[in-house]
Amino acid sequence: MALDAPQTSSMSRKAMRAELLDAETELKLAYAWRDQRDEEALHRLITAYMRLAISMASKFRRYGAPMNDLIQEAGLGLMKAADKFDPDRGVRFSTYAVWWIKASIQDYVMRNWSMVRTGSTSSQKSLFFNMRRVQARIEREAMAKGEQLDGHQLREMIAHEVGVPLRDVEMMEGRLSGSDFSLNATQSVEDEGREWIDTIEDEGPRGDQLVEQDHDLMALREWLGDAMSKLNERERFIVRERKLRDAPRTLESLGEELNLSKERVRQLEAAAFQKMRKHLERHGTEVQNLLA
Repeated sequence: MALDAPQTSSMSRKAMRAELLDAETELKLAYAWRDQRDEEALHRLITAYMRLAISMASKFRRYGAPMNDLIQEAGLGLMKAADKFDPDRGVRFSTYAVWWIKASIQDYVMRNWSMVRTGSTSSQKSLFFNMRRVQARIEREAMAKGEQLDGHQLREMIAHEVGVPLRDVEMMEGRLSGSDFSLNATQSVEDEGREWIDTIEDEGPRGDQLVEQDHDLMALREWLGDAMSKLNERERFIVRERKLRDAPRTLESLGEELNLSKERVRQLEAAAFQKMRKHLERHGTEVQNLLA
């Protein structure tokens, strides 16, 4: 579904006019998309919940990003949710989609806050979106009690409140308070011609390391392919579907396709792995070192 409408207001009006799905209709659409890749069902599902995406996007306007961009990212999160949603779990799609929409918007805001990536771990995200609010509240409470907090005490209280290490608070405080500057800028007047980029060590792998990595990877692929060839057709199918797909299939879905019970599929999977393990053991510690 395209998310490049020219005006935010027209997109909002269109979203508000979209149908409201009851639980039964929502479930049918989710099954149609998951099992049949019915694009019309996906379109109805996305359109119906676009109002939710727009509502969540509006909560992030204070970070300075264009509203159109926020809505687009919210829409992308909504589509990711639709693609990964499992209607068998008995959860409403809107409940499931909230997490994906929020994550997509937050990632966009953090990517565009600074030229330097602000962070991507859960603690860094939590600090980025909550630190200023928590800090302001702690300072207000301290002022009401007539207390004076120094910087270290304040950072410790923020870390405790948000539930993150103190070092993460210190790092995020520096990133939020500092401004971007070019790595091509000179370090000082005295260092004529010396730029900041000259001080950065190249942390990339050396040429010999790259060659060695490529050689090891080729060997591992060859050994795994050889091990897979020792399996029968059904075992290879199960291993591929369970371990080699971007979105691994469940034992239940494989059982339905193969006309087997879930437990039987699990047994076949375990037997296949045992065959592969025995075959790979011929290479001894070489395999263990490559997989480490």
